[in-house]
Amino acid sequence: MKIVLISTYELGRQPFGLVSPAAWLRGRGHVVGCFDLTRQELDAGAVGAAELIAIYLPMHTATRLAAKLIPTLREMNPAAHLCCYGLYAPMNGEYLRRLGVGKILGGEFEAELVKWAARVQELKAIQGSNNMSNPEVGPTSREATDPQTSAHRQVEKEISLERLEF
Repeated sequence: MKIVLISTYELGRQPFGLVSPAAWLRGRGHVVGCFDLTRQELDAGAVGAAELIAIYLPMHTATRLAAKLIPTLREMNPAAHLCCYGLYAPMNGEYLRRLGVGKILGGEFEAELVKWAARVQELKAIQGSNNMSNPEVGPTSREATDPQTSAHRQVEKEISLERLEF
């Protein structure tokens, strides 16, 4: 699965909130592109090809910049699943969802990002194996197997306090 992780602002520091989840996701076989927008431009090709796009929100300024970026991401790739993660994602969850973000993750977010990517991948595999002309074929209904609706349902912990092993 192709995934893009974006950092909009990290006080000029290298964003650990990109490299850490990128390592976790790559360890599961995903193709991950990381973009620190304070140092580089967003790659339209990578965004257009991504199935999942996640924006790291460690602080208020990053959240404000992300809010301006989300409509552009939606234009570049309307089919992508959007996520915001980091300290400021849950406290701005309602606002971010109104902007079109489907997944909000905070706390220890690496494992939850991996779970989310795996769930979207499974749903796409189920969708591909079911006869979608008849939504009742197979073990589940269309709603349960449609990645566009069910992938946005918040199954993963919004705020995970699980102790992670790095």
